[in-house]
Amino acid sequence: MSDTETGTPDRNVLFIVARATNGCIAKDGDVPWQISADLKRFKRLTMGKPMVMGRKTFDSLPGLLPGRRHIVLTRDAEWSATGAEVANSAAEAIALAGDGDYSVIGGAEIFALLADEATHWEITEVHEDTDGDVFMPAPDPAEWAETGRECFPAADGWPPYDFVTYERAGEPSA
Repeated sequence: MSDTETGTPDRNVLFIVARATNGCIAKDGDVPWQISADLKRFKRLTMGKPMVMGRKTFDSLPGLLPGRRHIVLTRDAEWSATGAEVANSAAEAIALAGDGDYSVIGGAEIFALLADEATHWEITEVHEDTDGDVFMPAPDPAEWAETGRECFPAADGWPPYDFVTYERAGEPSA
């Protein structure tokens, strides 16, 4: 199936991230939270799909995540890692992802670079102002419409959080 105007394949491009109230998404090269339900949701949403990420995000993973391709977008033409597919441009990363659905998992520079590709966001909104060193804005309400929200109370030493789905404003749900 193709988009009749552009001739590009129809596909879902999921941007997935955990983000604090103040926009923090990382601290010292890692996600500041290890909320079990968030990690399980991440796995469910990315399983079986290529994941596009920056090198710092790749380095923050505990290793290769089973059942998913790891496409690492980096400016370093010499960089490589076992099990990772390397792209040195956004176009190369998109080409490596192929015609099917794929996920973009960070970091902030990669989200900004590939913003036009996103069809929807899955954000874990962590209800606290978190100390960190990587921040990103929330999706622009002029461009993105909230289409789902699940709220969870604080538990296991972690703050309350919501799972929130956003779709491009004006586009029908898939």
